[in-house]
Parts: sequence; structure tokens; C-alpha cells
Amino acid sequence: MSREILEAVRGLAAEKNISSEKLMEALEDALLSAYKKTPGAARYARVEMDRESGDFKVWELKIPEELEEQLLVEATVDQQPTVDPETGEMREPPEPEIDLEKLKEFEDQIEIEDVTPHDFGRIAAQTAKQVILQRIREAERDMMFEEYRDRVGELITGIVQQSDSRYTLVQLRERVEALLPKSEQVEGERYDHSQRIKAVIKDVSNSTKGPSIIVSRRDPELIKSLFELEVPEIADGLVEITGVAREPGYRSKIAVVSHVDGVDPVGACVGPRGSRVRMVVSELRGEKIDIIPYNDEPARFVAKALSPARVREVLVDDAGKQATVIVPDDQLSLAIGREGQNARLAARLTGWRIDIRSETEFAAEEAEHGYEQEEAQGRCAAILSNGRRCPNAALPGSRYCGIEAHQALEGKDTDRVDGGQGDSQAAPAAGSPGETGSRSATEGAAS
Repeated sequence: MSREILEAVRGLAAEKNISSEKLMEALEDALLSAYKKTPGAARYARVEMDRESGDFKVWELKIPEELEEQLLVEATVDQQPTVDPETGEMREPPEPEIDLEKLKEFEDQIEIEDVTPHDFGRIAAQTAKQVILQRIREAERDMMFEEYRDRVGELITGIVQQSDSRYTLVQLRERVEALLPKSEQVEGERYDHSQRIKAVIKDVSNSTKGPSIIVSRRDPELIKSLFELEVPEIADGLVEITGVAREPGYRSKIAVVSHVDGVDPVGACVGPRGSRVRMVVSELRGEKIDIIPYNDEPARFVAKALSPARVREVLVDDAGKQATVIVPDDQLSLAIGREGQNARLAARLTGWRIDIRSETEFAAEEAEHGYEQEEAQGRCAAILSNGRRCPNAALPGSRYCGIEAHQALEGKDTDRVDGGQGDSQAAPAAGSPGETGSRSATEGAAS
């Protein structure tokens, strides 16, 4: 039987990548505990296993009385009374025990005697089985933790096993389960038994019961991963998702950019007849998704981010990262969205504070505060043919922007551009084709 145990230990060490020496030591500790439970067991003993034959021996340690008293006193000094966490009462420390490792320092003073019980082979076989099974479980838990700890943020597919008010249990594969807590679930979603769902790994931690894998359906990374799954251009790096703003279960906005000429990032994400985005929306149970082309120019990016609303003009304050957006009167409610959702998501996506005004409201404020007098703040002083101030930033050391017709006004008695020259060079706001607008204003532009 000892030979069989030895072979089992070596086989386990090779298969599970566990140190065979650690297994042997764990087996010796377990056998010592088993021996201590037998009637008439010696107070001080150790178990040794022959690494070649697999035979076990129990050695009684006969410690001289003076040495035993000395070691017990030393062990008592290190023990302190503790507080019972349930009752709050002081608990006396347990009876002191001598550490067997400490006894190795006094081997020359200690006699040993073979006290191996006659039926110790049966005890050894039962104990070895328990220890080996326990070590297998521990090894599998360690391997599972190593496998998943570097996969945080990765998309996984699992099958719902059970669900209650606290969490949903999701099986990732055989003997591997993850938790979908209530805080990571989307409001209104149901998770039925045997239903297949996709989620992203939020956190992986180790514990005495094994690795704890937390997954999420609310994390913005879920949208990125789903698009990467459905859009080959994203998986290949031709198109990149630069930002995600999400209100789980209701609406999301993603900003995309193409790194290759000729590849339309929005079209790639939408897919033929909307097939690709439809698959993502289906997996998110109908959550609306706006796909926004990323733009380095804040004004154009902000205007696009407010889609589906049409934007007339955007004035930006670079210093405060604030943008004032002027929209037609009939687009105001659409730009703001239900309970401010559209504006909130646009602000989160762009990283800019957005103030939305209707044309009527902005015109009244413009007349009242006289925005055309802001030339000291760096805005181009040119007056366009429509009577509005040029929204572009003035060049350093000049009152005008870089448009040639506006630079030609230097030294003249008027700031008005004759015949509307240069009007078309003021970039229209993104998202408002065919409308007169602006792409930017200088720092300190009205907000």
C-alpha cells in the first residue's frame, strides 16, 4: 500500500505541476494528526515517510523534563488573551504546545523510539487518499486562478445556473463558475436557467474556497468587446473605439476612428443594412447605440456626439473644456434627450461640459451681453455677411483668424468682410450639413 501511495503522489505531482516534496510533507503532517487521534498516542511525535520505499514510521520524541519546561515557558510568553468576536469576552489562550521545528535545535538531547501502530498502514491509506484529493482540489483552484486573473476585461460566454435577489451564478465551463452580482446586472434584464449570456470579467480574486470570478453586464468594456466580436475591422485594428459612454439598458454612445484611408469607421460598425450593430443591440436586449465618428476638433466632436439632434453652431472654451451648443428651436428637446440623457452621454463621451441653447435663446443673450465685443479674448474680429461675428480663433498677434479675406482686413477701417468673402471658409458645425455654423470659438467664448 505504501508503494501505491508513493506512486500516486509522484503521478499527481507530474500531472498537476505540484512539488512532490510538498505533497510528501503535507502527507506526513496529515498522518501525524491521524496518529494523535489514536488511543495511547505519544504527546510528542513525528512521522517520517521513506522517499524511496514509501514506508511510514512514527517516532516518539522523549524530551527531558527540564527542556520541556523551558520550551513550554517560551511558548507561553508568545501567547496573549484574545477577545471573542461574538460575545466580546476575554478568552484565555489554549494550552501551550511545543513547535516540532523548535525541537530540531535540541536533537542531541532528545531520544526517539519507533512507536508505529501495527495497523498504521490502513490509517496511512485513508489519510493519504484525503490529502491527495485535497491537494488536487487546491491545485485545480490555483490553476484556475492563474488562468483567469490575467483575463480581467475579457468577454466570456456562460450559461445561467441559478439566480436570486443577490446574484446570478454563471457557469463558464465545467467546474468553473462566475458570479454576476446585482450591482453588475442591467436593470430590467432577466436571467433564466440555462440561458446563454455574454459578460466581461470584472474582477478575479483568490480565497480559501477557490478563485472568485466576478462578471459584469454593465461595464462599458462589454460594448467594446461585442463590437470587436462582430466587426472584423475592429478586431484587425483598422478601426478603433476611442470612447464609450453608457447608461446600461437605455442608451450608449461610442466614438470610433479609422486608422486606414478609405475605411469608414461608422459604416464598418453599422455593417451591411445594419446587421453588425443589430447583433450587438440584440445581445444588449434592445439598448440603443449611437455610433459617433471621433474628431480631433472639439467643436465637431461635440456636435456629432449630440446626434441625432442637428446642431447649428458650437462655441468652445478650451481653457475650461466647456462648449456652448446652439441648436434650432425645434431640435432643443432632442439634443437634451429624455431627462437630459442625450446631453449627459455626449458630455461623458467627449469629456467636455456641454451647455445647449436654442437659437432664439442664444440670440437674445447675444443681444443682451454683446458677444461681438469679445475680441480681447482672442476671437476673430471679422464680421461675416450674415452679420455674425467669425467664430474662429484669432492668430497670435492679430485680431483676425487665418482666413485670407479676414487677414486682409488688417489696417482697414471696417471689420466687415465685403460681399461675404471668406464666409464659406468658416467650417460648418459637424452634423448640420447645409447650415451656416462654426467649428470653434476661442478661449473665453460665451458659454
